Amino acid sequence: MTTRVNRFFTSGIVANVPDLVFGDRGGTQIQMPFWQAMGEDAQLLDDNDDLVIKKLQTAQDTAVQHARALVYGATDLSAALAGEDPMTAIAAGIGENWSYVFNKVLISTLKGAMGSLAAESPPVNTLDITGLSGAAAYLDGAAFIDAAQLLGDAKDRIGGVLMHSAVEAHLAKNDLIETLRDSEGNIMMRTFLGKQVIVDDANTPTNGEYVSYLFGAGAIGYGEGNPKVPSETGRDALRGGGQEFLVTRRHFVLHPRGIRWTPQSGVPDKTTPSNTELEDEDNWTRVYEPKNIRIVRIVHSIS
Repeated sequence: MTTRVNRFFTSGIVANVPDLVFGDRGGTQIQMPFWQAMGEDAQLLDDNDDLVIKKLQTAQDTAVQHARALVYGATDLSAALAGEDPMTAIAAGIGENWSYVFNKVLISTLKGAMGSLAAESPPVNTLDITGLSGAAAYLDGAAFIDAAQLLGDAKDRIGGVLMHSAVEAHLAKNDLIETLRDSEGNIMMRTFLGKQVIVDDANTPTNGEYVSYLFGAGAIGYGEGNPKVPSETGRDALRGGGQEFLVTRRHFVLHPRGIRWTPQSGVPDKTTPSNTELEDEDNWTRVYEPKNIRIVRIVHSIS
């Protein structure tokens, strides 16, 4: 249910990584080997020279496993006063709640991982226009094109943009947002310069500075593990005169491909990392060439 209602998944930005192996070996880090890009020039064919075999080099990306739970319950008394079964309402809303959790984890991951790229010298896959004067510091079509150009000839991979609702409103006021509707007038998606817009206010501004992200398809690798008991219901006869509850558990990976999870000593503080730890740029290290990381970060203003 989570992936069917979440725009990160339906847009193709988040894509399943079939070779992720969670297993029962313990630990939170999951290795993701990859082949290095092949950049050799073609060899000249000649009767007097043998061809030279070039080795295909491998490298290692590392994702972090998340293990989280949602727990909801209601007392018998509250159910009686409400006149309906609260457990039915809890079961109906749990998929949307997990979608929200996934977005929070992903946005915290982007803050840390892309922050690590911005901290490189010079910054990688980052355009910061907040130091410009007036409207030049605002996100617009020109700033989008400049940001996309950071991927060079790989910029055509960009298919989606994550932004805060205030940014989307700013762009709409300037006629830069197009709304696509179905035959019945229902909104299918919004686009900015032809790229699907994903609006999430969990992507909060800092001191009036907003961060928007451009994505290519499959920029975020996803995998789902197998908790021993994914969901269960229970009852506590003593709490509040009687209480029923539902527990759902998820083990999952949401990983920006090419930016390795390299936590500092003592991280995570608990078994798996918190959103605050994910947001720390010191816990991430780039392992792909910049243009192969299908994410670009724009730091900008709106007013």
